[in-house]
Amino acid sequence: MRFLIPSLILIAAIGLYTQYAGINPSVAEVQQSNALVQIEIPSELSGLATVGKRGFDKNCAACHGENAVGQDGVAPPLVHKIYEPSHHGDESFQRAVSMGVRAHHWKFGNMPAIEGLTRADVKAITAYVRELQRHNGIN
Repeated sequence: MRFLIPSLILIAAIGLYTQYAGINPSVAEVQQSNALVQIEIPSELSGLATVGKRGFDKNCAACHGENAVGQDGVAPPLVHKIYEPSHHGDESFQRAVSMGVRAHHWKFGNMPAIEGLTRADVKAITAYVRELQRHNGIN
């Protein structure tokens, strides 16, 4: 009896942890506690998008979240219908990086210009975001 209650507590804690912490999440699904959207990740990326992912991870993920899912209270998800190509074309990404953006769809505040990225860098990052979008039904 002396070990029964602690054992039951441990089993319950492990069960809760695995349910809520996502110990066994689907490989294709991003689970981020402060993510604004849940997305599926393509199993393969084009060469340009692979380069773009590295650029995104280095320059964009700190605000826009891993795999562009946004971060609550920080920055919006880029894998979102608002950023579909017919509304925000590829040049919008170029302009956002070079000039910054005044907040107009979200209440996150303004985005500053990002220094040190070339047009080619932004093109690759945009290719990565577009492939994530297409894989998640945003065309």
